[in-house]
Amino acid sequence: MKCRRCRAAAVIDLPRHNAAFCTECFRRHCREQVRRALDEHRMVREGERVLVAVSGGKDSLACWDLLRALGIPADGMVIGLGIGDYSRDSTRYARDFAEARGWPLQVVDVRERFGFDVPTAAAATRRAPCGACGLTKRHLFNQVAIEGGYDVLATGHNLDDEAAVLLGNVLHWEEEYLARQRPTLPGRDGFVRKVKPLVRLSERETAAYCVVSGIDYQVEECPMAAGNRHLAYKEALNAVEARSPGTKAAFVAGFWSRAHRRFAEARPEPTLGACTGCGAPTPGTVCAFCRLQARAAG
Repeated sequence: MKCRRCRAAAVIDLPRHNAAFCTECFRRHCREQVRRALDEHRMVREGERVLVAVSGGKDSLACWDLLRALGIPADGMVIGLGIGDYSRDSTRYARDFAEARGWPLQVVDVRERFGFDVPTAAAATRRAPCGACGLTKRHLFNQVAIEGGYDVLATGHNLDDEAAVLLGNVLHWEEEYLARQRPTLPGRDGFVRKVKPLVRLSERETAAYCVVSGIDYQVEECPMAAGNRHLAYKEALNAVEARSPGTKAAFVAGFWSRAHRRFAEARPEPTLGACTGCGAPTPGTVCAFCRLQARAAG
């Protein structure tokens, strides 16, 4: 198997691109895919400050590395969610990655700062752990970005993530989520712009990028994610992709180009005020995070 670009020995084949690449050409391919995503979806403007939400896993570390490789001096932040050894290891991988490169990394420990962690929040609210976790991360990522004067928050969501979420939202006709599912969410009313630079790269590609780039990352999945329905959606899409390479990319890109605007126009953004607890933007009096904190830490 030869590299499509330079004809050297290939280290990875990518059926949906009908191509194989050697190490250096594969890294170049990944940079090019991220550059295209940045340009096509107007993710980052010149001179803007970018904060990357990192977890110690392959996707977020690859995202941070690729943005830096493209000349975007992004900083990172990691949240200690209190999920036992998993969270401690996640923070350690993120710290090691940042320290090895001399890149700024902020560490926020939820229990130290707010008096609760994800397991206690899930138990207190009787919510699925992933719901409490996602709410906590979304709130803190935006809060830290606002406090630090950042213009853009980048996350490591890859093509597989986007396709799985889209499939779930379509199967259940979650119109509110479909209206907001796009690679770039503009900043408004106390929210920084949120971008997903890896939407053109599959999970397999980000894992391979880390391997060939010498990026050590946490391999273990979150122990509280068992039963998450999006994992089942990923498995279903992987089966379809194996028979018809390129299906995931066509599914996601087709939604963005043909359907997203219809949902967005039908579900305009709500009017937001300031949370009486923390000042964050919210459609109500108290934001969802403060309500979660009151129940979990009380």
